Amino acid sequence: MRNALYLVGLIVPILILIHLFVAPYTKVEESFHVQAIHDISNHGLPSLQSKFDLRYDHFAFPGAVPRSAVGALILAKLSQPFAALSDGINRQILARAILGMYNAGSLLYFAHGLQRGFGQTVAIWYLIFQASQFHVIYYASRPLSNMFAFGMTTIASRLLLPDFTIPRIDARRRARLSLILLAIAGIIFRSELALFVVTQTIFLLAMGRVRLIQDAIIAGIISLFVGLQLTVGIDSIFWNRVPLWPEFDAFLFNVVSGQSSEWGTSPWYFYFLNALPRLLLNPLVYLLAIPVALRQPATRQPAIPLLTPTLAFVVLYSIQPHKEWRFIIYVIPSLTAVAALGASYLWNRRSRSMFACVSSRLLVFSSLAAFSLSNFVLLPASAANYPGAHALNALHHRHALAVSDELDGASVYLGNLACQTGITRFLQQSPGLGWSYDKTEDKALKSSHAFWNQFDYVIVEASSDKDYRDNDETRLRRVLQDSDWETTEVIDGFAGVSILRPGSAANGAAERRLLSVLGGESAANLYDQVRDSVRKVLLRGWWVELKMRPKLKVLKRIREE
Repeated sequence: MRNALYLVGLIVPILILIHLFVAPYTKVEESFHVQAIHDISNHGLPSLQSKFDLRYDHFAFPGAVPRSAVGALILAKLSQPFAALSDGINRQILARAILGMYNAGSLLYFAHGLQRGFGQTVAIWYLIFQASQFHVIYYASRPLSNMFAFGMTTIASRLLLPDFTIPRIDARRRARLSLILLAIAGIIFRSELALFVVTQTIFLLAMGRVRLIQDAIIAGIISLFVGLQLTVGIDSIFWNRVPLWPEFDAFLFNVVSGQSSEWGTSPWYFYFLNALPRLLLNPLVYLLAIPVALRQPATRQPAIPLLTPTLAFVVLYSIQPHKEWRFIIYVIPSLTAVAALGASYLWNRRSRSMFACVSSRLLVFSSLAAFSLSNFVLLPASAANYPGAHALNALHHRHALAVSDELDGASVYLGNLACQTGITRFLQQSPGLGWSYDKTEDKALKSSHAFWNQFDYVIVEASSDKDYRDNDETRLRRVLQDSDWETTEVIDGFAGVSILRPGSAANGAAERRLLSVLGGESAANLYDQVRDSVRKVLLRGWWVELKMRPKLKVLKRIREE
């Protein structure tokens, strides 16, 4: 049984690394942290005298509100010893791998707490459910403020799990440490965690697990001192504003001023009817396993401390009009643990009850289905959502084939969609090799001849319509009517799911890309053979595959020799 726990536990970090290597690029919501990691790795922290040093991306493109660079600084410093071993190491993947293994470690630590408190069967079911949840695994290595906080909140939740091998005084100390970690995560990374601290503190006080002055207030004082020392000390230097507390600015902007609503609003029930089912993925987790855990006296008592403060946090946070699933991802380990209690109860009684027998098997099959959906549908679909990165890589590759001197770089304009879908400073060539990149958004500037005349390449939006031109390309061709441009690359991106009828040719571009990363060209070719055989023998020509359509194109300027 112990070997089974270890083997299942290995699945989590392995899956996180697989998701990282299949989808190594980042989206616009991750841009601040990934650019900050790059800039700190290459230039260190900015000087307080270099306010407009545009070597730093956050000075050139500051965003609506400042974000903390504490997580980026930690990843940059942890990456340095590994990067020093080889100049060719992919430092973006390296930094993300460190973050992913940190979050994987927190999930395994949480599973260890379940094993200590409730037994190995509960821990195994927890790991099975967790491994089949797409969003936690896929985003574990992604440099978002939420994922920097996620590891801390998961460790904090583990410290609150029951452990009957330790004295009561040690349990109180763990609870106090848990509140400290939650509060520090909120102070530095995500201000919404203040609500989580409140719900946890009230519940722990009500249950007599902590005392108001000796534990709760002391934890608050320690958290404020440590958290503010870190974020104000580092971010005041990073942003060249003294003093600066980024998450307080974000709180004023998003909550007090209500500016977050500009990014969209959702009804109050969004988290319960949309976000949580999507995060848990397996419907039997919340339709069967959690209800069983609450119904049975043996599991109800440990389930209530896991559910009550977490769901109270979600209820309170539902008041905020702007909602995203990542704002509540911190509650998933606890909810999954409750599901594991219910699944373990059914599994241990599968030989005594027909209901338990059928239910436990349904949970096994549904977990396999969720695992397959997560890794063979959602992963390749998500990996196909980074056309910007693929476009820039293709541009670099084609340019290298066309020139004889590696110092013969080029000037490149990066369109908005390209910057949102994978392009980071990690992917750009060094200015020392003659490369320059521009992602100007000013419409007036982009209407001038001088602006467009400087570029050798531009990356703009594409469409299935060959005559389509986005706003950037329209301006370019209008102001440079005497110049010639050729399309050198057209980059596809995910555009939904296609149901192929008998006789329709299969493309499988997204699936082949995934399998090529995992097993090389031979794995992709094997997929083609298996797909064609299954279509012919079992499905009578029907098939389902990911649909791709043109998203970006690379235009190269034709210059006279």
